[in-house]
Amino acid sequence: MTDYGIDLSHYNTVADWRAVRGNNITYTYVKLTEATDWTDQKAASHVAGARSVGVAVGGYHFAHAGNVQAQVDNFTGQLRRHGLLAAGSLAPMLDIEAADLRGTANAFARDFITRLRATAGIRRVLVYAGLDWWRTVLRPDEWADDEVRLWLARYNGDPGNTGWTHPRLALHQHTQTGHVPGIPGNVDRDITLGTWSLPALTLGDTPAPGPTPPAPGGTYVIAPGDTLSGIAVRFGTTVAALAALNGIADPNRIQARATLRLPTPGTPGPAPAPRRYQIRSGDTLSGIAVRFGTTITVLARLNGIANPNKIQAGAWLTLP
Repeated sequence: MTDYGIDLSHYNTVADWRAVRGNNITYTYVKLTEATDWTDQKAASHVAGARSVGVAVGGYHFAHAGNVQAQVDNFTGQLRRHGLLAAGSLAPMLDIEAADLRGTANAFARDFITRLRATAGIRRVLVYAGLDWWRTVLRPDEWADDEVRLWLARYNGDPGNTGWTHPRLALHQHTQTGHVPGIPGNVDRDITLGTWSLPALTLGDTPAPGPTPPAPGGTYVIAPGDTLSGIAVRFGTTVAALAALNGIADPNRIQARATLRLPTPGTPGPAPAPRRYQIRSGDTLSGIAVRFGTTITVLARLNGIANPNKIQAGAWLTLP
């Protein structure tokens, strides 16, 4: 089944997300960062808007030649800030089209993917480029393994007519002047190709191994954008164990650059008490997910919610 999507940056304004979703748009990629220090100030509203109507969302980085690790750090910080490393988010995307990368694009792609996986603790990554780049510059067989998906931009208005093929080619951006109800002006439009579908572009429930955990009894310095739940997953422990070991009263409030003690692997921690939240009038599942550092997908699965857009004020939710 073909899935239809859009991608957004600071050049775009979305006036009505319900109208967007009503046009059979099921996913969107949002520009988060560029180079080593630029961030897109519209990203937060784009991400929240997409989530509010059940549109799957992921973030992308516009690359330039230069310090790869600094670009990865910039990107990963914003992915964490917007909750886009959680299960159910679309896999992060690397946008390679800047002219200053043309001579080093393949080495850059390999290095960026390796460093992003280590820093963000994920495996699945998308790489985006135009038709000319795929034909004459990029050599994905040198750096694209089974967890890399490719995305081609060819603005021919003919969805699926890519002019270039590869076994991992999953997406075609077929126009930059598309029109979607709810979005004033032009917008990039995308489709999935062949048998590729959204689950193949989505981060799973179990993040891939990130940086090597410290030795037993080690510590971790909280990075900007970290959540306690994300740290717990990365180091194979639980929120309850980290909170108890570090005297944290509110697991939703941790301080960047503070040092956490980590439990010894294999040492049982306290049994976590189930967390619950009573839905209030005006709440949305996406808003609750952001508030508690989780995703719509996880909340819906835990609570047997068939339609994430319909929740009842007064009902109780079980939280991860």
